[in-house]
Amino acid sequence: MTDHNQLGIQYMQEGKYEEAAKAFTEAIEQNPEDGITYVNFGNLLGAVGDSDRAMKFFERALEIDDTMATAYYGIGTIYFNAEQFEKAQKQFETAIQKGLNTSDVYFMLGLSLLYTEQDRLALPYLQRAVELNGEDVEARFQYGLCLAQQGVIEEAKAQFEKVVEQDPEHADGYYNLGIAYVYEENREKALEMMDKALAIQPDHAMAFEAKQLINQ
Repeated sequence: MTDHNQLGIQYMQEGKYEEAAKAFTEAIEQNPEDGITYVNFGNLLGAVGDSDRAMKFFERALEIDDTMATAYYGIGTIYFNAEQFEKAQKQFETAIQKGLNTSDVYFMLGLSLLYTEQDRLALPYLQRAVELNGEDVEARFQYGLCLAQQGVIEEAKAQFEKVVEQDPEHADGYYNLGIAYVYEENREKALEMMDKALAIQPDHAMAFEAKQLINQ
């Protein structure tokens, strides 16, 4: 028997959304009490911007099994994309409580806390996201920013160094590395980093202003 659920996931990964929708529909018809399929269909609807219907699928998954962590994560992403960060935070926290232990959920929880100006609370979640997936440059960058905002400049600098090592075109990484050098009173290195940021992104206003201030 065809595993329509797995087929749907494969189509999603290939960007074949219509085929994925058909496969998930067939999976639900075959087994209407399988909550995972509703989560997968919700993820698909979220990916194509149909948030209202996606929410209904996640909620249906939770009606079947209220311990389904990925459904809470899905609802959290809908709230996050709608900039309802406090609601998103609660959903991501629940997803973790229900056993979801992925870099993404810790990163999204960290961002939700950052966007509600709870930097100190965000820090351990961003750190955990980086621990679970060291290849996630954006998680590392946000972790570095959070460290810098807490005044932990040396550790923040180490993260920004890793960011530009992983992504040599990360203009904001160079800019923030430059700011770390400003704190260390290393004018030459600070200017070098601002120049790198501007070489990548010539309209980087903050790097341009920082360079002018350093040159004064």
